[in-house]
Amino acid sequence: MGLRRSLQEIVEKVGGGVGALIMGYDGIPIEEFILESPFDMQLMAVEYVNVMKEVKRSIGVLKTGELEEILISTELSRIIIRSICEDYFIILTLNGDGNYGKGRYLLKREIPGLRDELI
Repeated sequence: MGLRRSLQEIVEKVGGGVGALIMGYDGIPIEEFILESPFDMQLMAVEYVNVMKEVKRSIGVLKTGELEEILISTELSRIIIRSICEDYFIILTLNGDGNYGKGRYLLKREIPGLRDELI
């Protein structure tokens, strides 16, 4: 289907979707689809690379298994970050009243296809 089309489908189906990005743990953006955003999503994604690296390091020290998902809620947004594989992750951003549960479901459902396209 293509990475951009997959991201577009997720953002448009979720309800309250702002945008989605696929990022490498090296900080390089792979693909994005941004419907509307009150803030710089590329900058947000780069900042979250550092968060993801630190969480992965902590998980490694604690030996609790592979990182699957991080959920961040702020006053203006809901952010779901889900690992695609060892090298890539996806960030889905919703507005404050976006459908968080559906976002988690859609990401979990789409990860295998995204992984196949990236690897």
